[in-house]
Amino acid sequence: MIRVLIVEDDVLIAEAHRTYLGRLQGFSPAAVVHTARDAMRTAAGAAAAGEPIDLVLLDLGLPDASGISLASGLSGLVPAPDIIAITSERDLEMVRAAVSHGALAYLLKPFTFAAFRDRLERYRRYRTALPAGTEAASQAEVDRAMAELRIGADRAASPKGAAPQTTDEIARAVRDRPGGLTADEVAAQVGVSRVTAWRYLERLADEGTVTRNTDYGKAGRPKTRYQWR
Repeated sequence: MIRVLIVEDDVLIAEAHRTYLGRLQGFSPAAVVHTARDAMRTAAGAAAAGEPIDLVLLDLGLPDASGISLASGLSGLVPAPDIIAITSERDLEMVRAAVSHGALAYLLKPFTFAAFRDRLERYRRYRTALPAGTEAASQAEVDRAMAELRIGADRAASPKGAAPQTTDEIARAVRDRPGGLTADEVAAQVGVSRVTAWRYLERLADEGTVTRNTDYGKAGRPKTRYQWR
């Protein structure tokens, strides 16, 4: 099992990450922490106990320290855990900084379960291709392992016919409304047709990212309200 440390200051989002992780085979949530200090203490303690953390899902916007600084600190552990950076920050300088401090991959919030699953499964294949404590047989072997972490246009996580930007905008709209939204409300907020909003919302529901709830209201037909899971 790949032991995963979830570092996320938002309790609800941290629990969502744990739930997502529980739906994947081969991964085990070792701990969930909400600060950089607790993350460093937990990872160091695990390494000292002989049960090191394999992967850190690292929110870069922590309340007590920069996620970049934490990534640098984690890289000093023996053995050092791998890192997937998670943030809503779109600044390319931040992306480069995360990569330069050890992040193997990057996930932008909000993301769907499909995107989460894609990154984690790519990471698992990468670990399988380059197991710790062994030597690579050739340059080609290393290249194949590193290729598992890259997302090509022909292997993107978004389903056929789904635009990643639209998926992100609709997912963000639902996530930011605790009471959920109907397809009509999402369409008005995002600026797409009701049919388009419904199609994307249904895809998110099928993936398990949002839930469907029937809103009967006071009159008229019942409407489906989509809520962030």
